[in-house]
Amino acid sequence: MRRSRGLLVLCLGLALAKPPPEKRDRVHHGQELSDHPHDDRQGFQYDHEAFLGKEQAKTFDQLTPEESRERLGKIVERIDRDRDGFVTQAELRDWIKHTQNRYIFENVQKNWRDYDRDGDGRIAWPEFKNATYGYYAGEEFGDLEDKQAYRKMLARDERRFKAADRDGDMVATREEFTAFLHPEEFDYMKDIVVTETIEDIDKNGDGYVQVDEYIGDMYTPESGEPEPEWVQSERQQFLDFRDLDRDGRLDRAEIGHWILPQDYDHPEVEAKHLLFESDKDKDERLTKQEILDNWNMFVGSQATNYGEDLTRKHDEL
Repeated sequence: MRRSRGLLVLCLGLALAKPPPEKRDRVHHGQELSDHPHDDRQGFQYDHEAFLGKEQAKTFDQLTPEESRERLGKIVERIDRDRDGFVTQAELRDWIKHTQNRYIFENVQKNWRDYDRDGDGRIAWPEFKNATYGYYAGEEFGDLEDKQAYRKMLARDERRFKAADRDGDMVATREEFTAFLHPEEFDYMKDIVVTETIEDIDKNGDGYVQVDEYIGDMYTPESGEPEPEWVQSERQQFLDFRDLDRDGRLDRAEIGHWILPQDYDHPEVEAKHLLFESDKDKDERLTKQEILDNWNMFVGSQATNYGEDLTRKHDEL
């Protein structure tokens, strides 16, 4: 039995292992687009890293301004997904979010062939199941010590696969498979993230998370040691900020509010900023020329390593 991403091992660890003694953070935090200040008076490094991603922005100085503008033009063509000749704020936001999550898509691409056994560009549930569980599933995990744990993992994977499979054919496109592996990054997968969190933490099976279950997920006391201050603080956090209706437990809505907070939407704000600064005719959309006229804000006079990136097929991103 093999699984290149280690997802099976991770799931088994969650199912069988005791919570670690250090604090576990289940909250999915929105990431900053750049470590630089967002102040155009000091330069456009924040915008460069937001638009291209931090790693790509590091190599900008290898290209001349002319080369940067040329490559920016090719990037604009990819951002304009509906091919109408304009870049909207929504398309800009999607691009920025894509570049910030590039590591996710690259990870999926790296492991794609392990699951797409017939090479048709999609992954059917049987392909994933066989690549992950191998012959064990067919034999009902007969030679494994903890058969029930593996059965639960298989059922949990199948449920998540169905949730990610938007058209219900049990064959995942690249985007659907990405949603399966990284559900916290997709709005339509939030419900399954909440469900799995409840299953991990809810030890008495009542469908809610009590304060002791909440603490137990992030801290296991050593015999005879006093409870650390941060644990006491977390108990108070549960009462003051997690348990919104003050009934002593967290329901699905409260758990969703906790682990998937509605953070400041950094990609949306940056897309709005780039649009405002580049939209010369104020029609709330950008032409390719408007972007190239303001190229210094998008990519500056530094280089980008999109040479290799621009040769990739679009559906591989």
